[in-house]
Amino acid sequence: MNEIDKTLIEVREAVEIRDQTSAWLRAFESALAGGEEAGLAVLFTPDGNWRDTLAFTWHLTPEVGAGAIAEGLLARQPAVDARRFAIAAGRTAPRRVKRMGQECIEAIYAFETNVGRCAGLLRLVPATDEGAAGLKATVISTSLEELKGFEERIGDRRPSGAAYSRNFGGDNWADVRRKAQTYDGRDPTVLIIGGAQAGLAIAARLNQLGVDNLVVEKWPRIGDSWRKRYHSLALHNSINVNHLPYLPFSPTWPTYIPKDMLALWFEFYAQVMEVNHWTSTEFTRGEWDEGAKRWVATLRMEDGSDRILRPRHLVLANGVSSYQLLPEIPRLDTFKGEVIHSEGFDRGAPYAGRNAIVIGTGSSANDIALDLHSFGCRTTIVQRGSTTVVSIDPSAKLNYALYDEGPPIDDCDLIASAATPPMILEAYKIAVRRMVELDHDMIEGLKGIGFKFDIGEDETGHQMKYRRRGGGYNLDAGSSELMIKGEIALLQNENIERYCADGALLKDGTIVPADLIVLGTGYYPQGELVRRALGQEMAARIGPVWGEDADGELANMFKRTPQAGVWFIAGSVTQARIYSKVMALQIKAMEEGLVDADPFA
Repeated sequence: MNEIDKTLIEVREAVEIRDQTSAWLRAFESALAGGEEAGLAVLFTPDGNWRDTLAFTWHLTPEVGAGAIAEGLLARQPAVDARRFAIAAGRTAPRRVKRMGQECIEAIYAFETNVGRCAGLLRLVPATDEGAAGLKATVISTSLEELKGFEERIGDRRPSGAAYSRNFGGDNWADVRRKAQTYDGRDPTVLIIGGAQAGLAIAARLNQLGVDNLVVEKWPRIGDSWRKRYHSLALHNSINVNHLPYLPFSPTWPTYIPKDMLALWFEFYAQVMEVNHWTSTEFTRGEWDEGAKRWVATLRMEDGSDRILRPRHLVLANGVSSYQLLPEIPRLDTFKGEVIHSEGFDRGAPYAGRNAIVIGTGSSANDIALDLHSFGCRTTIVQRGSTTVVSIDPSAKLNYALYDEGPPIDDCDLIASAATPPMILEAYKIAVRRMVELDHDMIEGLKGIGFKFDIGEDETGHQMKYRRRGGGYNLDAGSSELMIKGEIALLQNENIERYCADGALLKDGTIVPADLIVLGTGYYPQGELVRRALGQEMAARIGPVWGEDADGELANMFKRTPQAGVWFIAGSVTQARIYSKVMALQIKAMEEGLVDADPFA
């Protein structure tokens, strides 16, 4: 077969795929308008999945099963009036792909509602019902992309700049920016706590929607939350998934971004994206004024004074991890050497030729042990519980393989965010089985030295550990090989009687010597910040933050919460990019009176 024949076949197939997708969308729109549950349900596989992101429910709402999908869509359609379903122009064309072991047609489509323009992901498979023909949807997502009349100020809608660029004798852009950041005589509509990826992303999104916001960061510089972490730190996932909204990283950057590069980028991003921010400023207390429907937020300024702001929305963007977790460790107070939490560790150079114990087997603990070893420090890792270990390359990359397929990042984000919790679980199980194959030698080597290894709850690996509790895994950068070789020692916590002046006293009477003990023991969940800053009553009202809620979604993340005006955003750069848009649209809709503060309205 020559190249011309191949091209003709590909063109015919592309046309057929488009026709099949368009036919399904027409049938879907007709059934949705008809209002008959049975007529709509028949378009989905019995175990079909629907995830709505604001378009129908103003919430993050998953449904599983053809009947549940039809019921959920039809219950909301009268108010939503979803219509004009069609293959999305200018986006990745419908194509045949293999997802979770199943061949399907995958398409990005567009539609609109009374208030917004929307997009969604559709996966179609051949009908398998007896006597049925055609295609059925195994996955559909519905996502609000923009609000009608309140579109982002980008592209053709960007500001001209003439208001200050040619304001001869008046304020130029720099003057405008300086004045905007003082908040003299005004309060921000949104106060954002935390100036790393999550805080900067939501601030940039709100800016483009015309919602006044202020980021406060406790460190002296934007980016310090990364800059001040251990010396050798680099991101554990690829650059392809880590861009911030509107402004991608340079194509010259390394695959795994060093923490200081990332910190500088965040500082740059805050400036060029016109993010209002105060550094050396700590949020110390927040109280909800029910009468005024505002927060009374107390900020500790750099000079030690307090300043009160009254925003309508409070966004906690200070990460999954907020306060150091320092567990009770028997007789650690008798140790005469240096004890630091992993957050306070910089580099191993000062400990060259000395002895160190690192308590913990998560990614940070292993990276620190590796760094200490590289400087000639005799290092012992203490394992307290079973740990999932995954090689950074190739295994950890499997969960982000979508971003290497070629579609633009916005299309990849839409595809990635279409998954319901059951789909996420199944996808991780499939990935884990392949990870175990790829990492077989490393895993067996670790088991051989007595390392307690697991593949996560429900065999879902490190990703579900991350979603459920933010830890319990190591994205391995080389420490496992050194442990297997005996160059980094492994010690099980149950073999320690107690700590003593010289290190760890084992139950057999021997002492593992140490000059330094690093506590790689993690952090309290994000809810601890709520308790400390907003009070126990407010924390109880809001409930858990992060982890799984009743639907399997991340609890109270990226969406309205049981307490009006309080929001949470955290996680990876990818999550910040995707869900900052989701949050910004909700806040803008509330400010414009398009949606009530009650998440269950």
